[in-house]
Amino acid sequence: MNNLMLAFIPLFVAVDAIGVLPIFVSLTAGLSAKEKSKIVVQSVITALCLAVGFVFLGKAVFKILAISIGDFMIAGGILLFCIAIIDLLSPNKRRRIPSSELGFVPLGTPLIVGPAVLTTSLLMLDAYGLRVTLLAVLVNIILAGIIFLFSQMLIKVLGVSGSRALSKITSLLLAAIAVMMVRKGVYYILNL
Repeated sequence: MNNLMLAFIPLFVAVDAIGVLPIFVSLTAGLSAKEKSKIVVQSVITALCLAVGFVFLGKAVFKILAISIGDFMIAGGILLFCIAIIDLLSPNKRRRIPSSELGFVPLGTPLIVGPAVLTTSLLMLDAYGLRVTLLAVLVNIILAGIIFLFSQMLIKVLGVSGSRALSKITSLLLAAIAVMMVRKGVYYILNL
């Protein structure tokens, strides 16, 4: 149970469902509840397929491309840091996409499962094993779907400003995790 929590927390920060909530609300503004539910289901299925597929195939891809875990940690950490900085500095992330595609792109990927989740998943896989990592990924993605389903209520409770503030805090945590990943990647390469 302790390992599950240790895998869950970095993935929770990486998924950042609360931070994505204002984006979801702005992207689905004007759609019916039925259309929003369909988009949530599409986004959860897309995110699950991508994340689970990457957990199983990510290391094989690394082997084919001769990429070490250390290389990926450093690259992923730098990328996560850039994403965190962009999230911290950009006032909004509104995009205009047809509602039929919204659940796949940008919600399913890259907003729910993007580079942060993929990188973190591989790290959790090495640290805690397949079962714990898959469970943590599954719980986080389903939790994101539940948050999106109850988006109207959550935005009323948090308010748009509260949701944005919480998003900034999670982005700061993501930046810290990114720095930790780079440090561990350098340490991994130096100890080969």
